[in-house]
Amino acid sequence: MNDDIRVPEVRCNVDGGESLGIISTDEAMAKANEMDLDLVLIAADANPPVAKIMDYGKFKYQKEKQLKEQKKKQVKVVVKEIKLSVKIAENDISYKVKHAREFLEKGYHVKFRVFLKGREMAHPESAKEVLMHIWPMIEDIAVMDKEPRFEGRYYNMYVLPQK
Repeated sequence: MNDDIRVPEVRCNVDGGESLGIISTDEAMAKANEMDLDLVLIAADANPPVAKIMDYGKFKYQKEKQLKEQKKKQVKVVVKEIKLSVKIAENDISYKVKHAREFLEKGYHVKFRVFLKGREMAHPESAKEVLMHIWPMIEDIAVMDKEPRFEGRYYNMYVLPQK
């Protein structure tokens, strides 16, 4: 910006859309000072480099405002985790599924985790069976994002709400 531009000539544009063509950097600086604005290098890699005469403070403010607006519009995904064990009782499964259904109805993503302790690690397929037993209870309101997968000491299954 302004004094940082070290190239002999630039393709110069004015903020309103007027193009001044290819002029020397000193001439562009003089024009910017005359208009009481800043000379900002837009595309330094171009041949010749592109500079724009604009109010840099206003430009920076509008960029920040635009970023804040984009952040507001972002949707934050909430993942609720439900922990299970291999030796879970049927009534406990129905209780956990009830909570999972509530989460899915609110639009949250649900992650089911079956923790394998000690000797249960020898038979990880039993954890997958627990997850596959749960799936028919929630498939009417959910979509399986990731198939049950073994990760470390856990068997995980991700479930998303149906659109």
